[in-house]
Amino acid sequence: MITSAAFADKRYAVLGLARSGAAAAESLLASGAHITAWDRQDVARDPFEGRCTLADPLGIDLTGYDGVVVSPGVPLNTHPIKPHAAKYGVPVIGDIELFAKARADLPAHVVAGITGTNGKSTTVALLHHLLVEAGLPALLGGNIGEPILAQTPLQPNAKGAGIYVLELSSYQIDLTRSLACEVAALTNITPDHLDRYDGFEDYAFAKGRLFAMQGSDQFAVFGSTAGPAGAIMQAELARRPQGRVVAADLDRFAAMQSEWPGLQGPHNLENVAVAVAVAQQLGVTERDWRAALASFRNLPHRMEMVCEDAGVTFINDSKATNPASTAPAIAAFPPQESIRAGARRVHWIVGGLAKEDGLGECADHLSNVAAAYTVGEAGPMFADLLTDQIPKVERCELVSEAVNRARSAAQPGDVVLFSPACASFDQFRDYEKRGEHFRQLVSMMADSDDDTSNGENAA
Repeated sequence: MITSAAFADKRYAVLGLARSGAAAAESLLASGAHITAWDRQDVARDPFEGRCTLADPLGIDLTGYDGVVVSPGVPLNTHPIKPHAAKYGVPVIGDIELFAKARADLPAHVVAGITGTNGKSTTVALLHHLLVEAGLPALLGGNIGEPILAQTPLQPNAKGAGIYVLELSSYQIDLTRSLACEVAALTNITPDHLDRYDGFEDYAFAKGRLFAMQGSDQFAVFGSTAGPAGAIMQAELARRPQGRVVAADLDRFAAMQSEWPGLQGPHNLENVAVAVAVAQQLGVTERDWRAALASFRNLPHRMEMVCEDAGVTFINDSKATNPASTAPAIAAFPPQESIRAGARRVHWIVGGLAKEDGLGECADHLSNVAAAYTVGEAGPMFADLLTDQIPKVERCELVSEAVNRARSAAQPGDVVLFSPACASFDQFRDYEKRGEHFRQLVSMMADSDDDTSNGENAA
């Protein structure tokens, strides 16, 4: 657990005692802070019974409090905690801000913070892999894995100082005021989460705050230089010395991509370029990162190869919750001359709870799609959009039906791609549950095929 003398005898309210909130409360208590904690669920409050004041911060006078700690899931644009805290001049912060305040008490270390609309989870996981394979002490935190405050502080080793690799969503950046990352990176910015912001410009501004918190001598990497990402990069170029702001060099890696089984597709080329630029800044040599790229396996639900069955590859890309993140997945499987004279390969399962109207960037890669199987609330919309654009569209409603139909139609060399381009909440709790469901369906189907084959052999 990360603790700090900076919290001793301070007063904090913690609203929400799920993973990050509970970790923040435990860290503050272990550091000698006085806290008032609250969660609507009795089971979440039970571990703190008798150890702190249990009361809803919305119902108390916050005079003298040093902060209200909330989960990134709390919508600051609509939740009453923000104006309530403002009435007492108390900042609303998150666990990443507590980590920033605790840094002075940690052993020698640096922080690499990565944000972006798409690709940030893969990029941080890849960066962590490159660092560990190079022998550097590193851990993952932020919007991925275990809450940062719950983790054991890193110790330097013979290779160098500890490196905290943080995936940072815009929500987490909104709750952070003083995190000056030694290295910060932005993968890209496309419209997303607009229910939490006053338009796309406001959302992009939230991403840009990660770089505004850096000092002028600290390092910044940009995977995309178009649109709002490019505007942020230009602003940072204007205030930093030469060489402290760079654009990731995608061309450098294009010829190598065939060597990385877990990093196919144009989006992963961007992820690699960003991760390597950060890793090199942190001391990883080209010899080390080239070897590590080949051994990397992608995160669950992100272009995850589930299996190959009868020559058909099944890909779980459930994390693709908007068209901008699905488009590179479709682009990753172009027709190949060696497969049925360049036939389209992708059997695309698409749909869920739409975040936007239209196909977005997916429209640029429809020449790769042999058939689409539309599911969920947005299924009819996608079916209408794709009809007459690709050879076959089948309306399925349920993922199970889509998987069965795609498997029946796919031929050796084809890809069944579950990349919904939508949120999951119409039928699933989250994209993880949706991806697990797809995995289970594919595994059951493959097992059934094996049983049939074994029966025929026995006969």
